[in-house]
Amino acid sequence: MTSRSALLATTMLAALYAPAAIAQDNEPSDDEASIQETIYVIAPDFVPTEGGTANKSDIALIETPQSVSVITRDQIDLLNFIDAQQAVRYTSGVFGENYGPDLRFDFITARGFTPKQYIDGLAAPVSTSIFSIGLDLYAFESFDILKGPASALYGNSPPGGLYNQTSRRPEREFGGELSAKYGTDDYKQIAGTFTGPLGDNLSFRLTGLYRDRNAERDKVSSERKLFAPALTWNITSDTELTLLGYYQSDEVLGDTNGFLPVQGTLLPNPVGEIDPGTNLGHPANRYDREQWGLGYEFVHAFNESVKFVSNTKLSGYEEATPTGIYGSGGLINTTDPSQPSYFRTVLQSNFTYRETVDSIATDNRFDIDLETGALTHDIIAGYDFREVENDADFGFFFGTDTIDLFNPDYDYAGEFAPGYPSSFNDQTLQHSGFYVQDHIGVGEHLFFTLSGRYDDVTIENNATGAETQQDAFTYRVGANYVFDSGIAPYVSYATSFEPVLGSDSVTGNDFEPSEGEQVEAGIKYDARGLPEGYELLLTGAVYQIKQTNVVSTAPSVTPVFGTQTGEVEVEGAEIELVSRIDDRLSINASYSYTDSEVVDSSTPAEIGEPLPVTPENKASLFVDYSFIDGPLAGFGIGGGVRYTGESQGALPGPFTPVVYTGEESTLVDAIIRYDTGQWRFAINGSNILDEQYVARCAGPAGCTYGAGRQVIATVTRKF
Repeated sequence: MTSRSALLATTMLAALYAPAAIAQDNEPSDDEASIQETIYVIAPDFVPTEGGTANKSDIALIETPQSVSVITRDQIDLLNFIDAQQAVRYTSGVFGENYGPDLRFDFITARGFTPKQYIDGLAAPVSTSIFSIGLDLYAFESFDILKGPASALYGNSPPGGLYNQTSRRPEREFGGELSAKYGTDDYKQIAGTFTGPLGDNLSFRLTGLYRDRNAERDKVSSERKLFAPALTWNITSDTELTLLGYYQSDEVLGDTNGFLPVQGTLLPNPVGEIDPGTNLGHPANRYDREQWGLGYEFVHAFNESVKFVSNTKLSGYEEATPTGIYGSGGLINTTDPSQPSYFRTVLQSNFTYRETVDSIATDNRFDIDLETGALTHDIIAGYDFREVENDADFGFFFGTDTIDLFNPDYDYAGEFAPGYPSSFNDQTLQHSGFYVQDHIGVGEHLFFTLSGRYDDVTIENNATGAETQQDAFTYRVGANYVFDSGIAPYVSYATSFEPVLGSDSVTGNDFEPSEGEQVEAGIKYDARGLPEGYELLLTGAVYQIKQTNVVSTAPSVTPVFGTQTGEVEVEGAEIELVSRIDDRLSINASYSYTDSEVVDSSTPAEIGEPLPVTPENKASLFVDYSFIDGPLAGFGIGGGVRYTGESQGALPGPFTPVVYTGEESTLVDAIIRYDTGQWRFAINGSNILDEQYVARCAGPAGCTYGAGRQVIATVTRKF
């Protein structure tokens, strides 16, 4: 570690042993030299209590028979999470940043599977191959992760779960903030959100952001613009309409992912170690994206027991990579040290890509509260529908040039913008589902949750006219018992499905949907039996997931050529704590054990192997302390440690005869800040010891370093 790194680490870690404070104005006393009148509470909503994502209803998390993690806006702001990958750093069972600090997408896995993204309860217009649209985290009030099968309420989803981001909403009282950030890699950002009344029945919110930054990798930069307006109309005391919109544009220049050779990253290279900033692509690489969404949420209460909720959104998404030069083929000479190319010359290829996704999604439901004798019922019954038009084209030109691994020259000899000569996808998806859930209370302590849904999915290939139709019934059953102390054991069983395109190469039959099932048992605790000033949510769970009808692929082109014999099992245990004590001490802690295995496959080498980027162990602890009186009033200090175990980069097969394992990492984060009633000055550091590690190696030419040190200073003015 360099002397500069050591100095930075020592300075920030030493703060963990010092007292700190949130600014507080105490009641006057004879012993005080100054009079203070207002208490400034920092992050009052740090601990979540309700998670609408899990139930599409305001059912308390303690009564929900499934693991749910809610990262509140107060957590996001305090820990300075920039994107969704960072937001799950202290969350159990969920892993991010497998490709390092990507400036475009959020790469996340939950319990071994890639979760699907939802925005305000509606499916995001995700692209063909990546379940993330990269909408900026600043636009949202919370980030919810529902772990395990979620099809009983949402339809098509993987067995690991989904995540839902809730947009910032208008409020009746004027408020907001304006913030500026500056940090490592020339990180520059200005952002703000403002809300308040426009009259007796109208309220608004405007949220905006501008970011200009470089990357850890040399010659990479990005620019982002975000604008998200919202308007709420209280039509009557029983009827409310909220309009929600967003627009975001992104421009990324340079090669964002790297794809470095395994020799020099994970394995030794006789010429030397590859620097994390090495760029084997080209500064002229370009990624452009524009996306927008416009929709509404309409709520009408017929009476105290029955209300109707309608949620609809139109979305548009366009992305393009007109130039995508990258180091693709690995080292071309690893045998002859007499040649200049020995262990240092890498082939380059050019992958160009563009895609448009247009969608409409709507979810309409009744929420009914009933009492029948000794039973209470919170019933939701609804119908949702979405139609998605997806069109993608690409070009791939292999091995047109080479680049020196240790002295790169960006004088590329090939064609920079070869266009998009091949169709990758041209489909229309129509997905409809009817669902019902009854949350039954037996007295004040025992709760049963029964959910069921029928889905009908049609996918049409617009190029060939071929049509795939699949349907499925999924369900969830669960029970919670909530003691007066706040301890709540629970158990649940849930199922999921995902459509699969194509036909079986062995039987000739159309593929059946892939199916998942999960058994989960756990315990939750919300501190209701503790003295005033203690807020916490503790969740512990053990689970088993089985996924069947997995297509075991063979070398082919899209649609998939293979046979539907695959089966995957994941068993795990998780514990997660979010706590706040006396408005002073805030804690995030988690541990995950994840044992994944391919139990059946037409590719024999896969059997017995763990799922990619699914480490067995993940542990984290973050503690933030605020001083509320004394000479340091207004100061706060925080620190955290994150451990992630090693994980395989891919499954073995025809294209990956050798599987490489990403390295384990132990990373340290720290915060120092000062708050007044209207101002916050903060410095957040992540991986402050600048530990260098390989997060993933998907193949001999597909290695990526994990996120290095990031230090960002923030000045925020509250209104």
